[in-house]
Amino acid sequence: MTDPILATHNLQKSFGALKATDNVSIDLYPGEIHAIIGPNGAGKSTLIAQICGELKPNAGRIELLGQDVTHTNTLTRAKAGIGRTFQISALAMEDTVLQNVLLGAVGAVGSPWRFLFPVLADKLLYSKANDALKRVGLQGDAARRTSDLSHGQRRQLEVAVALTLEPKAFVMDEPMAGLGAEGSKTLTGFLNGLRDEAPILLVEHDMDAVFALADRISVLVYGQIIETGTVDQIRSSKAVREAYLGSDT
Repeated sequence: MTDPILATHNLQKSFGALKATDNVSIDLYPGEIHAIIGPNGAGKSTLIAQICGELKPNAGRIELLGQDVTHTNTLTRAKAGIGRTFQISALAMEDTVLQNVLLGAVGAVGSPWRFLFPVLADKLLYSKANDALKRVGLQGDAARRTSDLSHGQRRQLEVAVALTLEPKAFVMDEPMAGLGAEGSKTLTGFLNGLRDEAPILLVEHDMDAVFALADRISVLVYGQIIETGTVDQIRSSKAVREAYLGSDT
């Protein structure tokens, strides 16, 4: 059986008496989109922050490609292959599209000393950045100011930045947030093709997108995974309907 690209084992994180993640074990396999859903306050953001290295768990283990990364920092995990996109965009809005991707490429190929050199003259960096833009369909927008992009295009740009780090797995926190129906449909199609680049751990409230994309869904409620299954299994689960989806889903 194929080994998971990314996995958590009995992950625990408490804030005082509140158990934000309570023995959470999930995994992500090659070519897969594994969605994590649940009500507000379920612990999804806390889980993602632990996986990406922003929060240290109280107990449990995080593995990337079979290697324990539990005690490494965010930058180390990014360089090891975790490509992160955010619920609230972390892009530099006044910089151009190309400049944003170049910053990611700097991290992909070397150390901070590269900032001492003219980045735009570095052929390797330039090549990585342009290749990433081509793969997300933004090669014609390289010179545009990022603030002039549509919300959906900014999501694609975030993926381009992540691609320069040659990710082994994407971790996406509500990429559909702020998109209308048409934008969500477009981004859904884009993410569906992206799974061939690297599997995606997807936190999302847009259930139409989740049901269209996910191979598996894990439902997080009060810090615990109450069920993991296929779309059909989650749709038909009485426990999931009562805890999150409602009777009309």
